[in-house]
Amino acid sequence: MFAKIAIPIRLAIVFLVLCFALRADDKTTATYRQKCAACHGTDGKGQTPAGKNLGVNSFASPEVAKMSDADLSSAIEKGKGKMPSYGKTMKPEEIKAIVAYVRTLAQ
Repeated sequence: MFAKIAIPIRLAIVFLVLCFALRADDKTTATYRQKCAACHGTDGKGQTPAGKNLGVNSFASPEVAKMSDADLSSAIEKGKGKMPSYGKTMKPEEIKAIVAYVRTLAQ
C-alpha cells in the first residue's frame, strides 16, 4: 500500500518543484525586462536605440561569451561603463538568475 501512495506523492513533489522553477523563471524574465531590456533588448542582441547609442555588445558576442559568471555578476552588481549598478536593488540570487538568463540569450 505504501508504494501505491508513494508514487502520487513523488509526482506531486515533482509538480511543485516544476511550478516553483517556472515561477522563478517568470520572475527572472520580468526582472530582466524591467532592468536590462531597454538597452540589451529582449533578445539580448543590444539592438535597441539605447543599446546602439551606448555600443552594447550582444550577449552572443565573443567579448561577452568569454566573460565568466563572476564577471557578469560583478557587472550587474557594480555596473560597468555606462551600465548602472544593481547591487543595492537586487539580491545575490537574483543577480545569479539574471546571469543564467543572459547565458540562455547568448545561444
